[in-house]
Amino acid sequence: MEIKGVNLGNWLVLEKWMSPGLWRGTTAEDEYYLPRQLSKEAYEARIKIHRSEYISERDFARIAEMGMNTVRIPVPYFIFGDREPFIGCIEELDKAFDWAEKYDLKILIDLHTAPMSQNGFDNGGLSGVCKWAQLPDEVEFVLNLLEKLADRYGERKGLFGIEPINEPVSEEMWEGMGVQKRYPPIDKELAEGSAPISFEWIKGFYDKAFERIIPKIKDDAYVVFHDAFRIDAWEEYLTQEKFKGKVILDTHQYLMVAEMLGCEQTLEAYKAYIKEKLETEIEKIEKYVPVVVGEWCIFNSLCVGMDTKGGQTILNGVDPSKAAELNAEEKRKIYMELSKAHLEAWSKGSGYFYWTYKMLLDTTDKAWQGWDCWDLAKSIDMGWFPSHV
Repeated sequence: MEIKGVNLGNWLVLEKWMSPGLWRGTTAEDEYYLPRQLSKEAYEARIKIHRSEYISERDFARIAEMGMNTVRIPVPYFIFGDREPFIGCIEELDKAFDWAEKYDLKILIDLHTAPMSQNGFDNGGLSGVCKWAQLPDEVEFVLNLLEKLADRYGERKGLFGIEPINEPVSEEMWEGMGVQKRYPPIDKELAEGSAPISFEWIKGFYDKAFERIIPKIKDDAYVVFHDAFRIDAWEEYLTQEKFKGKVILDTHQYLMVAEMLGCEQTLEAYKAYIKEKLETEIEKIEKYVPVVVGEWCIFNSLCVGMDTKGGQTILNGVDPSKAAELNAEEKRKIYMELSKAHLEAWSKGSGYFYWTYKMLLDTTDKAWQGWDCWDLAKSIDMGWFPSHV
């Protein structure tokens, strides 16, 4: 089966830029600080309303109608409600499986955050801090959590697979992105000792996660390993006999990263990058292991009308007031061409998951001009992405 999928980002794992209203009245930039800046009652009320309204059965019907066959659901490490002050969300995942099965969709459960963070990104739940891999008790907590998820959903018809950890940060990405500059830690003491995760360490963790998950899931479900931002490094490891037919490699490919690496901000340059670099890499990897692009979108600085410096926003100190404005037809042409170029590249692998299904952004606010293309449902409605892929 070729995966045609979408992420349910910002439902069970929050990202401020995707739903700014949820954070009103606080200065929190990540999920760690949100409950620490609200009263218990206010936090619980906001979270419960958000989760019940953001995604419902109707959305699963829409996703199926779009021509998608799989959803990737980011979940937090506190999903079982055992890490105060956070509120668990296992009931929501139960509902998601019921809805997915009703509309003939599969689910990839993606553990998106870890205690003390695996990357220091805002989407890792704790900006500027990356210490999870150095804390043996917290690593064990995550392995136990993965086992509990496998126990609960392992035999469900709707299970596509389990992803043991999202985006563990490599040395190259830690340095290249300047993580602690881009996502400054609030508590310098807490952030002390933060460091990227070595390739040897992540391989050891994946071995343990695989051993915990595989005995508990059905034969046609997978363990999905994120490439840890090292797309070319996996052949020797993943061609081990024990992984055959059981493992998929997940890579995340965004044009904003290409821009960070120096890609010119023109339609021609973007298309050349997709064709010559991404398509070639995907084709090469697919020869030895199935590969999916677990996150991507058509976002680019050209359509924003200014250099976003690798996808930075007003939250990162970028001033959007000088952005040029493209007309609707120009944007439609650029976005649709990029959608088709990406889909052609991903067809050389085992499929993709767009980031993300929906957002709550007000793009009449110039600060967010050009950011609505992260929203797949809107992109389809606007003619930026093919309907019924």
